[in-house]
Formats: sequence, C-alpha cells, structure tokens
Amino acid sequence: MSARAPWSLQRRLVAALLALLALTGIVVGAVSVATLHSMLISRVDDELDDALAVARQRVPGLVGPLTTPPSARDLLPGQAHGALAVVSIPGRPVQAQYLGDAGENQVVSVDRATLFSVEPGAGARTVDFGSPLGSYRLAAARDPSGVEIIVGLPLQDTQLTTLQLAVTIALVTAAALVVAAVVATVVVRLALRPLGRVTAIARSVSELPLARGQVALPDRVPEPDTDPRTEVGQVGGAFNRMLDHIAAALAERQETEDKIRRFVADASHELRTPLAAVRGYAELTRRAPYELPEDARHVLARIESESLRMTRLVEELLLLARLDEGRDVVTDDVDVAALVADAVADARAAGPDHEWAFTGPDEPVSVRGDAERLHQVVANLLANARTHTPEGTHVSTSIEAGVDDVAIVVEDDGPGIPESIQPTLFERFVRGDASRSRRAGSTGLGLAIVQAIVAAHGGSVGVESRPGRTRFTVRLPRRSPEASGGAESGSPVAA
Repeated sequence: MSARAPWSLQRRLVAALLALLALTGIVVGAVSVATLHSMLISRVDDELDDALAVARQRVPGLVGPLTTPPSARDLLPGQAHGALAVVSIPGRPVQAQYLGDAGENQVVSVDRATLFSVEPGAGARTVDFGSPLGSYRLAAARDPSGVEIIVGLPLQDTQLTTLQLAVTIALVTAAALVVAAVVATVVVRLALRPLGRVTAIARSVSELPLARGQVALPDRVPEPDTDPRTEVGQVGGAFNRMLDHIAAALAERQETEDKIRRFVADASHELRTPLAAVRGYAELTRRAPYELPEDARHVLARIESESLRMTRLVEELLLLARLDEGRDVVTDDVDVAALVADAVADARAAGPDHEWAFTGPDEPVSVRGDAERLHQVVANLLANARTHTPEGTHVSTSIEAGVDDVAIVVEDDGPGIPESIQPTLFERFVRGDASRSRRAGSTGLGLAIVQAIVAAHGGSVGVESRPGRTRFTVRLPRRSPEASGGAESGSPVAA
C-alpha cells in the first residue's frame, strides 16, 4: 500500500484557513441557536405562567360538586390553538383538552404518566406527547381543595424557528467556506509566488553541469524577493548567499584544476626531451662497437624499456591535458568503417595469439570528428582487450549505424572485469586486478583517453562485463556537414 502524497504548502494553508473558518462558523452557529432557543423557551415560560395564573383564577368558578372538569376554552381564554389544559378533580375522571385551529375545544388522549410527570409548583418542563401533539412546555398548580391544574403550550413554533436559524447558519457558513476557499487560494498563491520564483531558480541551477569545467551561476533571486522583513524574503536572501558561496567555490576549484592541467601539460612537455635523451644514450651505448658485459646489456635494455614506457605515459598525460583544455581535436568527415577496419588489422598484427573479427556495413559510415583521435579510441579498446585477456581470446568488433548516431562495439569472451572497479573503470590510473592482466606495463590511462576523446566528440562510452563476456560500446553522434553548422575541416571542438 503506497503512502499518501504529502500536501503542498499552499494546500495546507488553504485547508487550515477553511478549517478555522468552519470551526468558527460551527461555534458561532451553535451558540446562536442555543441562545435563540433559550430565549424562545423563556418567552413560552412567561406565557405559560400567565396562562396558569388565569386558569387558577377561573377554576373555582367552573368547578362545583356535580360539574365535569372545565374545558380548555373556558380555562385558557385568548390563547392560540394548541394550548393544552387539564383539571384533575379528586374522584372524577381526568380529561386532557386543547384548543383547535378555530379555537374549538378538543379532547385528546395523552399518556397519563407523561402528563402528571410535572410537579405542581416546580416550574415548567418540556415533555413530548408524540404524534399528533408533539413537544409541549407544561406547568402545574394545585389548590387547597385538591384540584390540580396542568397547562401546556406547544413548542412547534419554537422548534421550527430554531431549525430555520440552524439551517440558515449552515447555508451561510457553507457559502462563506466556498468564497473563502477561492479567496484564500488566490491570496495564498500570490503570497507564495516569490517562493515559486526561488524554486524555479533553484531548479535551473540544479540542472547546470557542475562536475567539471568553468561554471557560471547567472541566476539570482530578484531583489524584491529578498526582503529580510518577510519569511520568503529571508529564504531568497539566504539562497542568493548560498549561490554566491557555491560560485566562489566552483571558481576556486576551476582555477585549481587549470593550474594542475597546466602543470601536467608543462611537465609532460618538458619531460619529453630528457626522456628522449635517456633513451637515445641507452640505445647508443647498447650499440657501441665494443663488447659490453651481460649485466650491463641487461641494465641498458631495462633503461631503454622504461624510458619508452615513461615516454608513452608522458605522451598520454599530455594528450589528456590538451583534451581537458579543449585542444588537439579537429573535425572532419571520417569514414568510421574504414577507420575501425584499419584498427582491427593493426591489432591482428600486434596480437596474433588472439582471434580477431570485424563486422561492418558495406557502405561508408561517416561522422564528424578527428580521424586520428577516433582511431586512437578504437586502438585503445582493442589494446585493452589484447592486454587483459589470455591467448586465444576471441575479440569481435562491429559497427551499428543508426539514424542519429553510430555505435562501435568491441566485445571479447575473456575473464571479464571485476565488478568492484567497473564504476571507476574510465577514471585515470585505474587498472584491473592481476587475474585479468597477462603482462605488465599498462599505464592505466588508455580508457581515460577513450572517454576524454569520445566526450570531446559529443558521444558516450559504456561497458558491460561478466565472466566470459565484456562489451565496450562507443556512441558517436552522426552529423552531416550541413548539420554540423558548417564547421570547416580543422576547426577545434571543445571538450
């Protein structure tokens, strides 16, 4: 069972206002109805006291030794229809009578226990006789001779008036709630509009690429929405200060990265000459006309080998630094099929102990990019497969041409890449464990260069690996010269 979605602030505020208004209406209505009912009952009691006093005055003249109990019309002169009168004479039957619509005297059968539940001289009391009389307000009195007089006035008009007031208050409250809901929604929406603008700016900032590169945060909360005298203004001001702090931190980070890139590029460039000199002196000494001891020849061979490895590492670092700066990549029409076919042929010559296969379309497949760098991408992927898989591994390369992009797939049936390093596989100086590598010498920069070159071309690279199957997929956007904005051959592409 899914949890109910939380209400928005606007919805909660409107609901709280309506609940408060409804509670106020209920309390005011209940108090008003109760007050009116009490006033009407008090008025009926006053009329009842007057009617009882008149009846007590008229009973002695109407009751004799042989007379029957007097009628309601005789006891309650001038009363409206529905007035009830009962005279209980000891030894005579009790008969309840009330005034009809035309003032005529009518006999009615009522419950005796209910009728005589009113104590003489105890004040008025409300009783319900049921249909057809309904509720009455009764009062009783007894004279010294033992005659008991009970007088009652109907409460139908009182109850109807009270009900009409309750219905009127309910209808007015309901209409007020509807009007208040509309007005509160508009008012709250207007009051929260600055908060909505703050949210929009926060959303736009959250969509900016902040991971790398020069980042500008141009959006700020407008000055009217940063008034510290309001709660929303305090939020807007705090948000602007946070953006300023983030912008300063990003600028400092970018400056640090630029310094590191310049240092790496300068150091790599400066190291190329001494490394070439070390390599040349080692090779010159090894080719000297005189015979060198065996251990000296071994040392010179190791010096030459390590200088070659260091030269390759320096060249790769220099390439990465240039790619990070958006340099060293040019655009031109590149036939991907021919480029991949050449890279596979080179890999077959470099690794004859592997099985190499290439599947591509018969017709040319063109993209806009740097042919030399794209060749390096495929060569690095093939070298990665050759270096980190055992002899006899089958490595297949294929091209999948789509409408919007071209996919270059390099797949092998080697031992696979450890799952623990797959998330960081394309970072710099990341190497697989010993179970995947057959020979030493990897710099750990090959896949980082692949990702940097592909990103500079606006593409993406991904990997799927498990024991027995490793699949690298490079996707490059497929653009015609017209769609590329008329870029001329040799124009730089920013990384």
